[in-house]
Amino acid sequence: MFEGRCWWITGASSGIGEALARALAQHGTNVILSGRNAAALEAVAADCKDALVLPFEATDFDRIPAIVERAWAWKGRVDGLVNNAGVTQRSLAIDTAFAVYQKMIAIDLLAPIALTQALLPRMLEAGAGRIVAISSVAGIAGVPMRSAYCAAKHGLIGYHDALRAENEHLGINVLVVAPGSVRTNISRNAMTGDGSRRGVSDAAIDNGLPPEDAAAQILAALEAGKRELILATGMEHEIAVLRRRDPDALYDRLSQMMRDGYAQKLAADRSSG
Repeated sequence: MFEGRCWWITGASSGIGEALARALAQHGTNVILSGRNAAALEAVAADCKDALVLPFEATDFDRIPAIVERAWAWKGRVDGLVNNAGVTQRSLAIDTAFAVYQKMIAIDLLAPIALTQALLPRMLEAGAGRIVAISSVAGIAGVPMRSAYCAAKHGLIGYHDALRAENEHLGINVLVVAPGSVRTNISRNAMTGDGSRRGVSDAAIDNGLPPEDAAAQILAALEAGKRELILATGMEHEIAVLRRRDPDALYDRLSQMMRDGYAQKLAADRSSG
C-alpha cells in the first residue's frame, strides 16, 4: 500500500502533514509535499528518500489543474492524496466578521475540494486511488468558539463521504480522519474574529497527541481499510460519540461549557500570551 507508491500531502510543512510525510517516507513511499512555506517543505523533503516539493497557495484555484498535472507527471501517477492543509478559529460567532467565514471556507473546504476534483478523474482512469481527509472532531459536532471552522470541517466530511459513496465501487477508497487535540501550532495560528492571528496556543493542544502518534494511527487505519478514524481521547472522543448517539446530552454539555466561562478562559489565555 505504501512502498513504491506515490502519496501527495498538503500542509506538509508542519504538524500532522509533516509527520505523515516522514512516516510514509519511512515506509518507502514517494512523497509530494505541498504547502506555502517552501523552505519548511524542503526541510521535510531532506528527511525523505524520494520527495517532490510542490509549494502552492491552496486557494489559488486557477493554478490547481497545472499543479495536478505536475504532481501526476512526477511518477506517472498519484496513488494517495491527503487533504490536510487548513486553519482554525477562536472567536464567538457574534464577534466574527463575515470575511473570516469566507476565508475559512475557502481554505478548509473549497481548497481540498478543488484539488480532489482535479485529481479524481486521473485516479478513476487509473482504476484506483486513496483519499484521506483530515477533518476534526469539530467537523462532527459544533463546538464553541469555532463556528467558521465547524462549518468548513462539517462540509469537508460531507463532501468526502459523498465522494466515497459514489466512487468506492470504482476503486477509490476514502478515509475521513477527525482529530481532537494534536500537538501542533494550529491554535497559535488560529484566526480571531477580525481575521488576525491568535498568537497563543491552548492547554488542550499543548497536551495533545504527538503528531507522530497521529500519523501512525492514520497509516494503521489505511492499512485496515477504515473509512473513518476518530483520532481523539477523553472528552473530545466523547463529543464525537455523543453527537451521534445522544445529541441532546452533548448540546447540554456544550451549553454548560459556555455558562462555565469557556469563552472567557480562551480570551484570558490570549491576553496572557
